[in-house]
Amino acid sequence: MKLSEIYKNNKQPVISFEVFPPKGEGAEYEAKVTNLFKELEILKKFNPSLISVTYGAGGSSREKTYDLVLDIKNKLNVEPMAHFTCVNFDKSQVLEYVKKIEDSGIKNVLALRGDPPQGTENFVPPQNGFAHANELVKFIKENTDLSIAVAGYPEKHPEAVDFQTDLLNLNRKVSEGADVIFTQLFFDNNDFKDYYQKVRDLGITIPVIPGIMIIQSISQIERIINLSGSKIPESFKNKLYDYQNNPDDIKKIGIDYAIKQVEDLLDFGVKGLHFYPLNKSYAVSEVLNSINIR
Repeated sequence: MKLSEIYKNNKQPVISFEVFPPKGEGAEYEAKVTNLFKELEILKKFNPSLISVTYGAGGSSREKTYDLVLDIKNKLNVEPMAHFTCVNFDKSQVLEYVKKIEDSGIKNVLALRGDPPQGTENFVPPQNGFAHANELVKFIKENTDLSIAVAGYPEKHPEAVDFQTDLLNLNRKVSEGADVIFTQLFFDNNDFKDYYQKVRDLGITIPVIPGIMIIQSISQIERIINLSGSKIPESFKNKLYDYQNNPDDIKKIGIDYAIKQVEDLLDFGVKGLHFYPLNKSYAVSEVLNSINIR
């Protein structure tokens, strides 16, 4: 089922998850994939309409992403969505890959510009490739029948000079044919609500789906801040640090915060919830069990 159909006239909020190809090769990698699917079998009881698979920096996990997407479709019988970026591939290589996805019966992709390859600071478009996500969206739309999602940033893309520029970039992606916007993770719902209104004020009508990550450790806080730039409300952060020597308490605090966050978003009327479970089922299961979503 395409994204445009998944989010059309849904009576219950659409639940979706994002996973990533594990690191490693050979037997080590296969063991991690087996564990990942054990976790996904647990999450499957919440009837996800979609599971997306990330795409490593510089396209490093392109084939692993493709294989995982196929396994999600064929083994779990859940609709998958493959991530794809502009990094390191020219138009012919992009076309070859998206056609391969489409020919495999996969219907959905998340089109991203992508981060600069490891060891570099600035994104450099590949020769005869794409410089921006809107160009990638247009190319996929013109050459396939895939349904396309794009990313949104409630706290502004880190590289955007200002919020208005970031919103105009989003509008370009939507104008080229995007069907759904999935947001970067955030911890202050007011940021999402303000962003949602700004998006609607631009005349964008497609679904805006909030991205939810559940903090489960102190080290996770530092990674979140460094990688995504998302801010963590001081009261929440302080509470986590008050219990930094008690891992079980930190897990409970993170879960309780996410439950309140999700309940508020549902009251706001979001069409879906997109969870970043970090390839683990426990925290997301606790949240979804608490709010009785099946």
